Amino acid sequence: MSRSKPIAVVSGVAVAAVLLGVVSYTATKPASPGAAGSSSVAEVSADPSAGVYAELEAYARRDASDKLALGRADAPVVLIEYADFKCGYCGKFARDTEPVLIEKYVDNGTLRIEWRNFPIFGEESEAVARASWAAGQQGRFWEFHKAAYAEGAKEKGFGKDRIAALAKEAGVPDAARFAKDSEGAAARAAVSADQEQGYSLGATSTPSFLINGRPIAGAQPLETFTETIEAAAKAAKSAKAPKAPKPSEPAEPSESADGAAKPGPDAAR
Repeated sequence: MSRSKPIAVVSGVAVAAVLLGVVSYTATKPASPGAAGSSSVAEVSADPSAGVYAELEAYARRDASDKLALGRADAPVVLIEYADFKCGYCGKFARDTEPVLIEKYVDNGTLRIEWRNFPIFGEESEAVARASWAAGQQGRFWEFHKAAYAEGAKEKGFGKDRIAALAKEAGVPDAARFAKDSEGAAARAAVSADQEQGYSLGATSTPSFLINGRPIAGAQPLETFTETIEAAAKAAKSAKAPKAPKPSEPAEPSESADGAAKPGPDAAR
């Protein structure tokens, strides 16, 4: 599920890199390598600000033109997913958990999901990541995502012919453009930027998530995500709520030139 690689920690996220790469993964990794998914539940504090790091929260792009994102750009909660299409745990999240989150939170404007390609399993991972980006350029990223994460899809591999079949299944309209875009410099640059961002943040496994600055590692149970999203939404609402004005204080008596106190405006006459 993971592959180690030297981590280039960018300025300002050193603490975040340690948190996501070590603490979060250790606390939430699956119970055994053969498990279908994580059996442990990442602890979510009742305090919505606990475990949240501003350095990580800042990585939400909130770009309305992002073709690899789902939901309102101004949603109060942003879930960023770093994932690989060859990752079984990522597929489990995509099939079992993500649809529930979309129905429960994206559809009502609470949540935005931002995808980051994080290919860590070799050439096929890189190829299908670029293909997903290319599908997105024709407005079919999420359809491609669904086809590539369908039960048994990764077992068929992601060779050139298979990727073309997935694009057709996803309804990508221009096959020639798709093939060209998949191998183009723009696709390579986009995937590389996502990948390096994941490494810089300390991600060493897939899937890895950030939810308004709170890291979660692994295909955690649904309740981990719902609790985290609701805590983040609560914190966002609280941050936007107008603060109650302070009660007015009585005017302080002023002094005359000779030092004698003058009565305030409310003094009896």
